Amino acid sequence: MITRFAFAALLLLAQPALAQSIVDGPRARPVAAQDGTTQRAVEAVLAEAPKGTRFGLLVVDLQGRVIVSVNPDMRFVPASNTKLFTTAAALALLPRAEWPDAEGGAQVFLMPGTTGKPKDVVLYGRGDARLSSAADCKVDCLAVLADAVAAKTRVVGDVIGDDSYFPDQRWSAGMSWNNIGDYNATAASALSLDANELPVRVIADPAGGPPLIAAPPYLIVRNEALTVTAGAPTTLQLEHRVNSREFRLYGTIAVGAPEWRARVGIDDPADYAATVFARMLRERGVKVLGTVQVRHQPVMGKDLQPAVAAGQAVAVAEWGAPIAAVTPPPLAELIPLINKPSQNHHAELLLRRIGRVNGGSGSVEDGLAAERALFIRAGVPAEGFDLFDGSGMSSYNRASPRAMIALLRWGIRQPWGTAWLASFPVAGRDGTLTKRFAGTPLEGRIQAKTGTLNATNALSGTMTTASGRRLFFAFFANDVPDGASAVPIMEKVLEVVAAAN
Repeated sequence: MITRFAFAALLLLAQPALAQSIVDGPRARPVAAQDGTTQRAVEAVLAEAPKGTRFGLLVVDLQGRVIVSVNPDMRFVPASNTKLFTTAAALALLPRAEWPDAEGGAQVFLMPGTTGKPKDVVLYGRGDARLSSAADCKVDCLAVLADAVAAKTRVVGDVIGDDSYFPDQRWSAGMSWNNIGDYNATAASALSLDANELPVRVIADPAGGPPLIAAPPYLIVRNEALTVTAGAPTTLQLEHRVNSREFRLYGTIAVGAPEWRARVGIDDPADYAATVFARMLRERGVKVLGTVQVRHQPVMGKDLQPAVAAGQAVAVAEWGAPIAAVTPPPLAELIPLINKPSQNHHAELLLRRIGRVNGGSGSVEDGLAAERALFIRAGVPAEGFDLFDGSGMSSYNRASPRAMIALLRWGIRQPWGTAWLASFPVAGRDGTLTKRFAGTPLEGRIQAKTGTLNATNALSGTMTTASGRRLFFAFFANDVPDGASAVPIMEKVLEVVAAAN
């Protein structure tokens, strides 16, 4: 059995330089610092930023005393800093997060088909983000379920992918339409396979014809691209037809240019999972006489969704016992896989799990309501945040630096707080901070979640200053002009703060 304390210890052993205790004071609203020297130095650096950029920054010490404050109550698009809300809520609200995830694993059933026909196979998902069809899969493998069916029968009817454990809400409100189809904004589903993304490779044709495309057979790629003269720039684009398998490749790639690669999202994860499962059955000698089908839970009014979920639970019970199930690793082990590389798909599924476990149907709205209630109880100012998704891809999300600091200070004090902090990227070492702050005095001394969206940068977490002080900070930049970046200025500001303290 993996305990919370063992999980925390494992993470800390991996990062010994940061495995120091944070002792926080009372849960008080941060108070103003006495010395304005650091404040003036920070304001001078921010004056160098691209014109039009809006900044929000709050830096406090362990007791909550303010070191720097710039628009601390203004609301900003937090981008992937949203994942800090999602992962903290998951650790606080999902029961037995440190145990193997028996509640989330996929199951397979054999159901009576129509009269005179063989039984149908139902692949039933319950919100697991890590189910894999990889040939070298060792844990949480779809092959285990395919083996179980092959051991039970040699002929089946339809192969049905059922993701009705959650309502059919594949994307959250506020996501840019042009992100749909990209792996960063792949659809969410209770039945998800291979992180719900697939690779596409494009190779220039040496003879100057249309480039060659290597893509999984599940995808339909219309090739309208051209191979052009050596030395020309590569301008390839994959344009997605929403709610389909179809992509349009256009643009150019030059003779001799490096192979062009992309990862694309899948719009109907249950269909993809069932399609792969049917192929696996055939490879094991099972005849599939029917077709691949999907079952989704309809999206209904708020008052009706729990009733629909309860009805679905009854229907599943009537299928009888599953012939096999897989048990994923503990949900707590998923938290670093979300925060360090900023994995959007896993975060979206966690939000829906939060909603389902806390008495709802597993809708986006249920998850957000449970989160909001938790954080208001924790002392995060209600006016300081509004969330619309679990990953931060929604441009509707808003958070103030003060709200983020309140979240950080509260989270660190929880039994799971040390492990949560250990899931943040480390400056110059890992995750989305691997290449940032490298070679500076802050390498290895910042542990923080990044955030990047159109015209937006964010970074929130902790730092160790030149004198060894430990500080919390929440830093947002919005309305960054096109073609510019706020990242250099933000990093310079944090170096100034660290040097002065």
